[in-house]
Amino acid sequence: MCGIAGFFGQGDRGDLAAMATALAHRGPDGEGFHVDDAARVYLGHRRLAILDIAGGHQPMWNEDGTVAVVFNGEIYNHVELRQALQALGHVFASDHSDTEVLVHGYEEWGADLPVRLNGMFAFAIWDARRGRLFLARDRFGEKPLYYAARPDCFAFASELSALVRHPAIEAVPDIRALQKFFAYGYLPGANALYAGTCKLPAGHHLTLDLAGGEPRLAAYWQFRIEPDETLGNRTEASPGRGAADAAFGGGRAAADQRCAARPVPQRRARFEQRALGRRAAPYPPSRSRALPSASPSRPSTNPIMPGASPSISARSIARRCWTWRRRATSCRNCSGGSTSR
Repeated sequence: MCGIAGFFGQGDRGDLAAMATALAHRGPDGEGFHVDDAARVYLGHRRLAILDIAGGHQPMWNEDGTVAVVFNGEIYNHVELRQALQALGHVFASDHSDTEVLVHGYEEWGADLPVRLNGMFAFAIWDARRGRLFLARDRFGEKPLYYAARPDCFAFASELSALVRHPAIEAVPDIRALQKFFAYGYLPGANALYAGTCKLPAGHHLTLDLAGGEPRLAAYWQFRIEPDETLGNRTEASPGRGAADAAFGGGRAAADQRCAARPVPQRRARFEQRALGRRAAPYPPSRSRALPSASPSRPSTNPIMPGASPSISARSIARRCWTWRRRATSCRNCSGGSTSR
């Protein structure tokens, strides 16, 4: 897990440092900055070193220093992309960094780069030749990326806590976003907690030309519910897993085949009460009480138990369960003296 932050327009080096400091928990292994006061472009990165520990410092640049990237995530197919880009004439400075694939991939494919990526990612690319910022997020939004557009500033960060460290971004709650959060338990789509801030939606990229114009948001991928009949039956592990999963791919496929061929035993579930290693006798049927059911003339309106009386509430059900449990404990311990509480 790493953290990225940056902005274009209003602000200075101190604002960038404050934003990066707010992301220190995401990247304790180092930090990196790019400050271009002439172009008013500022990029920051907090790193958790995993791949290419020695050569993966960010921001990372291309050969001539015209394209830079700050990146959070992992590109699973970076080896294949590196080979393809090297065949096209790109020269890599690092040994096996997946971050550098983004730099050369953007040079070669531009806005089509995210389509070719297999992984979890959120990154920002500064294209100095075109005077352009390019942001992208993975297909399912595993890695977070927030942004805010103001008349004199455009800022982005991995977390809202870093974004509001910029003086142009105020931490004012968005009432509409709060309503959505309490209604759904999360914030759907591009909604963010603070007014004037947005999430970059999953499967989207954003382009901002510094010469003028509004940020352009575009989807490069959409989830399909329809099954893909061209896939057929898989007989081996799915390609493109992370590096840590590659060694277990063949074993996982063999285990899947064995499990599919083995019949599932049909057993009757038994619910037993145990205390201190002893099997307890079932609760006496004579002392059990059934919940009253609704009468035909008075249909049930209980949302917890549709077949029960409307007077049965969640609180009363919990109270009866607690009472039955105490009685069962007393029965188990009656032969041993006092009842523990």
